[in-house]
Order: sequence, then structure tokens, then C-alpha cells
Amino acid sequence: MGQKINPLGLRLGTNQSHHSLWFAQPKNYSESLQEDQKIRDCIKNYVQKNIRMSSGVERIARIKIQKRIDLIQVIIYMGFPKLLIEGEGKPRRIEELQMNVQKKLNCVNQKLNIFITRIANPYGHPNILAEFIAGQLKNRVSFRKALKKAIELSEQAGTKGIQVQIAGRIDGKEISRVEWIREGKVPLQTIQAKIDYCSYTARTIYGVLGIKIWIFVNEE
Repeated sequence: MGQKINPLGLRLGTNQSHHSLWFAQPKNYSESLQEDQKIRDCIKNYVQKNIRMSSGVERIARIKIQKRIDLIQVIIYMGFPKLLIEGEGKPRRIEELQMNVQKKLNCVNQKLNIFITRIANPYGHPNILAEFIAGQLKNRVSFRKALKKAIELSEQAGTKGIQVQIAGRIDGKEISRVEWIREGKVPLQTIQAKIDYCSYTARTIYGVLGIKIWIFVNEE
């Protein structure tokens, strides 16, 4: 039987780094972990409510958190940061987001800084691609058409290989099933190969679909 493992966790320490950087005593570890999850959820909810594109995609690739004794630093990697930065009244949006997160955390002794970084090829990141596929499925687009379009976008971003898997009641069928498609090479067992991965939940009117994406970036 094939033993499945998260490709990011398998490569930690070689070509993959942690998305959260902080140190905590064992008794405080669970609190810090929950705090990280609250920060990520709060940012995603804010972006979802306030900054919607025509396709309904949030465009957040990943969120990195670094903590010190008196400072929490959050770096948001976005494909299209203009939505959050430019335009009338938009410089206040980052301040508003900072206030929302501070209220959620109730952090009195720690200062919170939020930075936004633009990523060069948005569709080379699995999170953004997964959101794109989820948006297509919600709009009743055929899943094969959505997968082919996602693979086309990832190829334009310069990736070496991609594998996409969808599971659930695909196209509203009574029996749930798993469908997958692969383009290029995706060497999951090679530790030196830099693989980007994400799992995403798409909530459609006929049920929940699970989307998994593996992207082969390069070999180090």
C-alpha cells in the first residue's frame, strides 16, 4: 500500500522552511499554535469580505508569521496585492486589518506588524490555483475544463510539473469519486525536488469537494 505523506513536512530542513518562526515552552506551545491559526483565519476572512475579484478568488499564496517577545510580524504573500494597497481609501485597509487581528488576539504587550509581499508568478502557487479551481466549480463549470485551465495557467507560470486531484460529489453525481490529472513530472519521492503542495476545501451547492495540488517547482 502507498503510504501518503505531506510533501512539505517531508522536505523540512532540506529545501522547505516553516511558515511560522517562534519559540515557546512546552506548556505554552498549544496557545501559540492556536494564536497562529487565529491570525491566519482573521486575515483570510477579512480579505474574503472586503476584497473580492470577479472570479471570487482571494489571491493569498501563503502567510508567514514570526514572533518575538514584544513583536508579532506577519508577512502576506499575495498574487495581486494592488487589491489591498492601491486605490481610494485602500491604504487604511492594512491598518484596519491590523486592528481586526489585534482585537481577535487581544494582545496588549505585543506589537503587531503586517507586511504585504507580491509574488512574481501567482499561478505557480498551489493555493491560488486551488482557489481558482474552487471558483470555477462553484460557477458550475465542468471539472475537466477547470482542471485543464488550471494546468494551462501553471504552465504559463513556468512550473516543471503539476498534479491536481479532486474528490467528492463531482458534477453533483450521487456517488462520490476521485479524479486526478498530471502534466509534466512530479517526483514526490525525491527529497531534493522542491514540491509545493496544498489541500483546499471547495463548498459547492451539492456538497464539499476536496482539492489537492502538487507543483514541481525545481530540483536543488
